[in-house]
Amino acid sequence: GLTALAFGFSTVTFLVGAPETRLTSLDNGLRVASEETGHGTCTVGLWISAGSRYESEKNNGAGFFLEHMAFKGTKKHPQTALEQQVESMGAHLSAYTSREHTAYYMKTMAKDLPKAVELLSEVVQNCSLSEAEIEQQRGVVLRELEEVESNLQDVCLDLLHATAFQGTPLGHSVMGPSDNARTLTRQDLVEYVNSHYKAPRMVLAAAGGVNHDELVSLAKTHFSGVSFEYEGDAVPVLSPCRFTGSEIRMRDDALPLAHVAIAVEGASAASPDIVPLMVANSIIGSFDLTFGGGKVGHLSSRLARLAAEENLCHSFQAFHSSYSDTGLLGIYFVADKNCIDDMMHWSQNAWMNLCTTVTESDVARGKNALKASLVGQLNGTTPICDDIGRHILNYGRRIPLAEWDARIDAVTPRMVRDICSKYIYDKCPAVAGVGPIEQLPDYNRMRSAMYWLRF
Repeated sequence: GLTALAFGFSTVTFLVGAPETRLTSLDNGLRVASEETGHGTCTVGLWISAGSRYESEKNNGAGFFLEHMAFKGTKKHPQTALEQQVESMGAHLSAYTSREHTAYYMKTMAKDLPKAVELLSEVVQNCSLSEAEIEQQRGVVLRELEEVESNLQDVCLDLLHATAFQGTPLGHSVMGPSDNARTLTRQDLVEYVNSHYKAPRMVLAAAGGVNHDELVSLAKTHFSGVSFEYEGDAVPVLSPCRFTGSEIRMRDDALPLAHVAIAVEGASAASPDIVPLMVANSIIGSFDLTFGGGKVGHLSSRLARLAAEENLCHSFQAFHSSYSDTGLLGIYFVADKNCIDDMMHWSQNAWMNLCTTVTESDVARGKNALKASLVGQLNGTTPICDDIGRHILNYGRRIPLAEWDARIDAVTPRMVRDICSKYIYDKCPAVAGVGPIEQLPDYNRMRSAMYWLRF
């Protein structure tokens, strides 16, 4: 795992009163992590290093399909019994799959932690995967795939990955193609679990009214049997996913608005560059017409002010998706077909400003907005639990808020300019456009707006 030294300093004081995240490893390599907040409720779950990036063309979508099977009964509890158990506790059972992570988690009363851990261990280790249930879920997955096609933000960002990471597993979508949803077999699902659900790639995380020592003993009871060995030493090694500057266009003039994303290759989750890039994104900010109080006074970012004054777009957001060895640093916007050209111009202009002329006051504002959003994201036991699970998979430890704060404080305008120049300046972007995008500039014009001929 990463040590604090990877980030350039060794010890950090915790935010006053912030509970510590405790971390224990079992003999088989499964990690147990918790933050005790004294709530009457808790969230507990398993975070696993598995996701669509671990899939091939043939089984892409297996992780997502499995997530659907998870709550359809286990060897011990058929579906109705499982649902009754969860309901009688007044609990909520949820799951998600992303490109590199899978999570199964439960929000429940603190006193029901033992039952929750037992049920989660059942779901992950003994999912029944009955043929009848697989056939039934096939229909559900296919319907969800259709629904996603109407969520143009998801479509646009999936296309962005498909072009930016073309020819690599990061180019796959999480849900996989509908052909796979039709053809995946029980054997494919079993093989996926057997290949990836290994103890060293799992974290049992909990937050809220939890006692760490109790959680560790529950983990020993229910998860000591999880294998840490791979059959025939077939340890799946993630192949590096190469970024390709390129574009993908799905023109459909019948759609009311254009959805456009432009991105460069970003930093990996554990890169020290991540904090200056987060500050940079925070300077670009976001904007949404539908948020009330669209008075320009509230809009601290230049691009947001422009967007509001000139009606450049309906919404935009700067984003950074980071993976274990790469990332996408970009701007996504939704605009009227006649404003695409202008919005692209001002978005790229905002990038050039970051690389060349960003000021002390821009950076101070970006830092404050970033700190506020990091605190705001952690309201409730479920977001905290998710934060713990993902951090331990990404960094080998939970990075406390005080440490983020210290790293954000250390960012200077010079660092923002240097690090943005390293990632953005004169780089080939990846671009995805969906909808009435006739006005999206041609690729060479967008490429040439990635540098300025004036210094």
